[in-house]
Amino acid sequence: MFYSAKYQHNAKLNFSRLKDIIVCGRQLVRAICYIVQTPEIDQSNFIKTLEAIGYEVKSKDLKLRQDGSAKGDWDMGIAIDAMSIASRVDVIALVTGDGDFSELVWHLRGQGVRLEVYSFEQSTAEELKRAATAYCPLSESVLM
Repeated sequence: MFYSAKYQHNAKLNFSRLKDIIVCGRQLVRAICYIVQTPEIDQSNFIKTLEAIGYEVKSKDLKLRQDGSAKGDWDMGIAIDAMSIASRVDVIALVTGDGDFSELVWHLRGQGVRLEVYSFEQSTAEELKRAATAYCPLSESVLM
């Protein structure tokens, strides 16, 4: 979402406002941000800011392959965390537009969990919107 805000809206994501919109008066169990770190960018202040506003930050290093390509995503980690917490919550809110999460969403809904997806509409896969219990498009109110 950081990059969607940056490249599509030429803005920064207001993570505090985003959390407030999602929680919307409900009891927050966990708010997790997943970060991929690159050696050339110091994200320590960003991580401290996220932690200060109530996020749990999970971080891993970008992996450089021998062929020169790079890999750095959290898809499996997000899926494992969501499946691990599903039996202890009523709602899971995913902040992503990635259609790869559609099967995870269907699986968790089958377990009786309400699945809310929050993302910028223009960067959200239609299959993810259809899979979600509720799709909540993000507006400019989460940008700064």
